Amino acid sequence: MKSAHPAPGTPHPEYVVGIDLGTTNSAAAYVALADPGRAVVQLPVPQLIGEATIRERPTLPSFLYLGGEHDVAPGALALPWDAHRSYAVGEFARLQGARVPGRLVSSAKSWLCHGGVDREAAILPWGGPADVAKLSPVEASARYLVHLREAWAQRFPDTPLEAQDIILTVPASFDEVARELTVEAAARAGLGRVVLLEEPQAAFYAWLHRNEATWEQQVAGIGLIAVIDIGGGTTDFSLIKVAPVDGRLALERLAVGDHLLLGGDNIDVALAHLLEPRLGVKLDSQRWYALTSSCRAAKETLLAADAPAETTIRLVGRGRAVVGGVLSATLRRDEVADLILNGFFPLTAADAGTDTWASHWTMPPEGTEPSAQAGGGPSSPSTDGTPALIAARPRLASISVTFTGSPGVTTPSSARASSRSPCASTRARSNLWIVCESRKSIS
Repeated sequence: MKSAHPAPGTPHPEYVVGIDLGTTNSAAAYVALADPGRAVVQLPVPQLIGEATIRERPTLPSFLYLGGEHDVAPGALALPWDAHRSYAVGEFARLQGARVPGRLVSSAKSWLCHGGVDREAAILPWGGPADVAKLSPVEASARYLVHLREAWAQRFPDTPLEAQDIILTVPASFDEVARELTVEAAARAGLGRVVLLEEPQAAFYAWLHRNEATWEQQVAGIGLIAVIDIGGGTTDFSLIKVAPVDGRLALERLAVGDHLLLGGDNIDVALAHLLEPRLGVKLDSQRWYALTSSCRAAKETLLAADAPAETTIRLVGRGRAVVGGVLSATLRRDEVADLILNGFFPLTAADAGTDTWASHWTMPPEGTEPSAQAGGGPSSPSTDGTPALIAARPRLASISVTFTGSPGVTTPSSARASSRSPCASTRARSNLWIVCESRKSIS
């Protein structure tokens, strides 16, 4: 795995910190090296949730809003540790970006692995107006990491994050360039003790951590374990071999799947396609983006514990009337469940054939409308063109996955020897292991 090394004279680490730099949400957790119980603690992340309003949240939405002169009030983006901050990351960035999408950077992680563009060039927001100072995917990723480093400093002012051992997760299907650029983003954020860990392996380590005393009995007689990591912008596959070595079961990662840009972002687009006809108008690009953002929030609401049976989505209209200009539509919980389970993850026979689609997508020239494959559709305006938003199909019978071995990529020895990785804990809420247990973090 790639790593960034600490500078000479760096203090000895007191914590191992795991960072999940996700497409739509990022999170961090830590373990104190002196703690014999190896307790994994999730880091609460203070962030803007409204203009000049700070609250702690368990995750940091991976959205970056580049403030303009007239779209937010003076000082609205200030943080307790930076009174002159001119941009926002997190919850408020996502909300404000729905209102002013031309200033929003999203799905930076998907751009980081997009070989069709210069990933170190200032291209984001893609198609943004000329007066917006654009950033590269690497710089956008670095700013999320900077915010996590600043959040850490609020909780541990005498124990800087850059002095700790940091495990940073990446998709198993990331190419070598994307891995190098992830390390570069960490370096720009001032994080030196970084080791990259593949996300399906992190999920599997989480399962090992929860089943430390019984995992060998549970996998006895199983030759292969399939780990399927369904995230916000990508779906990752890994095969792990189980074999006896010196009287004990040993685990070996055999192969990873091809890069698949399919995740929770696609579900949001599919829901937007479902709702747009109910609004009664053809949406322009700005309101289409607002609709997909609202569908993301509605999805999370309707799939939560004790969720309501339905929720109403409202969009501001283009007319002058205050009330008459509002567009609204109702989305039911059973519709969301049906679209996800039957549309994206249908139950199929073991010998069913594959139905491959959208295996490649193209990026439009700068300043032009994105193609339907980049998130829009023939009946709807396109979104901002982020590559994670491949147009959703009503039903996907199955996904053809090609596993390719990666002998040059190995698990760090520290992670291989122990299941304590706090990175794993951030993905432990659910994961797909041993053929089919789903990690439902698709928001």
